[in-house]
Amino acid sequence: MSPIIRFDRVSVIVHEKTILSDISFTLFPGEKAVLCGKSGSGKSSVLRTLLGLHPIKSGTVYFQEQPLTPSSVQTVRSCTAYIGQEPMLGAESVREALLLPFQFKTHRDHKPTEAQLIEVLQRLHLPADILRQESSRISGGEKQRIALARGLLLGKKLYLLDEVTSALDAESKQAVFDVFSDPQLTVLSVAHDPEWLERCGIVFELEAGRLTQVKRNGNT
Repeated sequence: MSPIIRFDRVSVIVHEKTILSDISFTLFPGEKAVLCGKSGSGKSSVLRTLLGLHPIKSGTVYFQEQPLTPSSVQTVRSCTAYIGQEPMLGAESVREALLLPFQFKTHRDHKPTEAQLIEVLQRLHLPADILRQESSRISGGEKQRIALARGLLLGKKLYLLDEVTSALDAESKQAVFDVFSDPQLTVLSVAHDPEWLERCGIVFELEAGRLTQVKRNGNT
């Protein structure tokens, strides 16, 4: 099996400051990995680099064994659901936010039914009547789960998650854990939550932009 993501000695410099230095790791389909470390250690920068939001100074990022280039980055983005701490839902109501991607030609023929919308909300412990609510009036934790629901409706297989459990209560967090127990989903995340770290098969520890330790299933 080929890795879905591979960083090969990647260094990134932004505004003359090195934010990632000589980073190398691989992630295979179905694996769940978490980037951890102090604030400013480069965790979110790894996600942003994969999405083509930071220029690579040296080294190569591979996605499905193809080098990341300005032209290939669209392939990464089309396969990926990125969910940050405060997702932008891009529509006035929750229903409109969930259906927004299905207005475009690529997804127009796969518009979910009302039953499918409600089913995915239930999986994430969200009530059906949230569909009528304004996006601006729901909590940060609800926005994260709506963004996750949209990724699931689109059939995304790779999830880049930035502190997605930070605003969730125990019940909602368990619902997110349950969703990502699916072996078909690949996860590269940023988190400080000890429960999330325990659930991930791989822990990448960063310090000052360097990968200092890799733990797999509890082993270094």
